[in-house]
Amino acid sequence: MTHYDDLLEVDRAHFMHPSTHAHDHVTGALKGRIIKSASGIRVKDSDGQEFIDGFAGLYCVNIGYGRLEIAEAMYEQAKQLAYYHTYAGHSSEPIIELSSRILDWAPTGMKKVYFGLSGSDANETQIKLVRYYNNVLGRPAKKKIISRQRAYHGSGITSGSLTGLPSFHMNFDLPQADVRHAMCPHFYKAPVGMSEADYVRQCAADLDQLIQSEGPDTVAAFIGEPVMGTGGIIVPPAGYWEAIQAVLNKYDVLLIADEVVCGFGRLGTPMGSHYFNMKPDLITVAKGLTSAYAPMSASIIGEKVWDVIEEASKREGAMGHGWTYSGHPVCAAAALANLNILESENIAANAAEVGALFNQRLREALADNPMVGEVRGVGMLAAIEFVADKTERIPFDPSRKVGPLIAAACMERGLIARALPHADILGFAPPLVMTSAEASEIVSITQAAIEAVAGQIL
Repeated sequence: MTHYDDLLEVDRAHFMHPSTHAHDHVTGALKGRIIKSASGIRVKDSDGQEFIDGFAGLYCVNIGYGRLEIAEAMYEQAKQLAYYHTYAGHSSEPIIELSSRILDWAPTGMKKVYFGLSGSDANETQIKLVRYYNNVLGRPAKKKIISRQRAYHGSGITSGSLTGLPSFHMNFDLPQADVRHAMCPHFYKAPVGMSEADYVRQCAADLDQLIQSEGPDTVAAFIGEPVMGTGGIIVPPAGYWEAIQAVLNKYDVLLIADEVVCGFGRLGTPMGSHYFNMKPDLITVAKGLTSAYAPMSASIIGEKVWDVIEEASKREGAMGHGWTYSGHPVCAAAALANLNILESENIAANAAEVGALFNQRLREALADNPMVGEVRGVGMLAAIEFVADKTERIPFDPSRKVGPLIAAACMERGLIARALPHADILGFAPPLVMTSAEASEIVSITQAAIEAVAGQIL
């Protein structure tokens, strides 16, 4: 046995992995993999195998791997001040600068930044802020949160409830009682012949009806990803967000934009909110904030909500909410170095240009494939949905696990793509530094993997 075989044995014995089949991992039926190094959009494992990372880790390594500038910034900060808390007005130079820089990336109307470590905890913060906001305004019944079917907003108790995927609720007694789910805006699933405009009206009417049935005085906020990520990389139809916001404004319901996936350039704009002309009251960011070089998230608070919080503090005192590592200086240094790279190299523009080319090449390569129902995406996001009948849009029987089979075939050919959990969907979210040549390489590998699996199952 090699050193790495020994390590994998220790891994199976002691490490509880997230989103991993426990028995298969412990027994070795699920083969483990130790990632040793990475550069650009490629990672290398302990066996020396190299893979294109077509998913940027988990949508997060926006600037690509191996940027020593971030390691050096973290090292220099750790030498000077590795940690101090931010309670009771304490601060540090990097967190002060970072708060201002994040607001430069955000849409207009945003005022303050509260820090955490993950998108899940940032969304937990958002819901606490929504509750606080309505309580201090004397509206204790206005607490329900509307999310959407197939949404992903985290794995906490509340953030997991907001998530609209049943597999994240199973055996956890979720969702909580004050969370509701509106329809997913997946136009591909609309009745054949329905126009996008009519479908958007249906989405808005569904939300309006849901708010009315719950009672507008009980509905506090609506949370949504500009483009849905884990639920299938769902790009909303034209006019969707304008129609949704009109309903929210009608009933005085706050809008939380979950930008954990879309933020910091992934759609070719600073935030997904810019791309869709969204006007959120609260914004959640994580992943691309540091490009995953350090764990950090942020809840960005708009003027409307902040003004209420500030005024309430005169009578309520300090808000009883905090994380030990909120505003961690080493993470802040990583985020600042990451933003410097994103800005100086205009990486969002590359995401827009190469992302459009990538999506176009995927559509062209798979247009006539009988297994491919839809190719969709925007910026550096793309997805392929596989169906048993292309004309009737009939899905494969889930037991056939077509999506996972194709993801495995991609891996065999040196490409990491992600089989998404809702249906037979293969997702892509490569680092934003991907070149056009690398985009073509991903398309070629994907096409070969699909053809190989088709030969087995058709």
